Amino acid sequence: MRYDLVIFDNDGVLVDSEPISNTLLAGYLTELGHPTSYEDSLRDYMGSAMHRVHDLVEERTGQRLPADFDDVFHARVFAAFRAELEAVPGVEDVLKRLVAAGVPYCVASSGSHERIRVGHRKTGLDAWFRDENVFSSEDVGRGKPAPDLFLHAAARMGVEPGRCVVVEDSRLGVQAAMAAGMDVYGFTAMTPEEKLAGARGFFRRMDELPMILGM
Repeated sequence: MRYDLVIFDNDGVLVDSEPISNTLLAGYLTELGHPTSYEDSLRDYMGSAMHRVHDLVEERTGQRLPADFDDVFHARVFAAFRAELEAVPGVEDVLKRLVAAGVPYCVASSGSHERIRVGHRKTGLDAWFRDENVFSSEDVGRGKPAPDLFLHAAARMGVEPGRCVVVEDSRLGVQAAMAAGMDVYGFTAMTPEEKLAGARGFFRRMDELPMILGM
C-alpha cells in the first residue's frame, strides 16, 4: 500500500536513545528508593510520556515522585545525549528516499519538544525535521498508548488516519497507532516481535523500510 504520511516514533527509531534514557531512569528511580532495573524500565516505560512514570510509581507505592523529578531527569538525559547520542543507522537514507519520492513524513514522540530537539541537533536530524513536522505528547496532554498524538499529527499534516503508517519500536506505541486506525510496522532492532503484537509487519534494519513502504 502506498501511504500518504509516514509517522516516525523518535526514541529508538530515529535516534538510539532508549539504552541511554532507560539506564538513567532506572538509576534515578532506584536512587529515590524505588528499585528499578534497566529491564524494568524498558518493560514499563519505553515509549511512554513522563506522566506514566509518575502514575505507575504512585500506583505501586502510594508515594509521589519529587516535584523536580522531570527537571532533574531531563538534565541528566540531555547531558548524556549531547555527549554520546547517535542516529539509528540507516535512518537518514530512509528520509532521503522519502523526500525523493515526495512522501510526507513527521515525528510523533512521547518525549518533550526539547528532548526531541536536543537529540536531533546532536545527530544532525534537525536538517530533516522542522517545527511543522515535529509533534510531541506535550501537544495533546496524553501520551501513548492513547491515540491522541498520532491523530493530532495526522490532522496537522492534513492526512486521514487510514492513509498513515507509523514506525514504532515500543508496545505502547503500537497500541497507540492501532487505536488511531493506522497501519504500524514494528522496528525490532531492540524490541522482540512478540512485544509488538498487532503490528502489520516487522523489520530489524532501517534499510528494509523503503521496501515495506512500497518504495
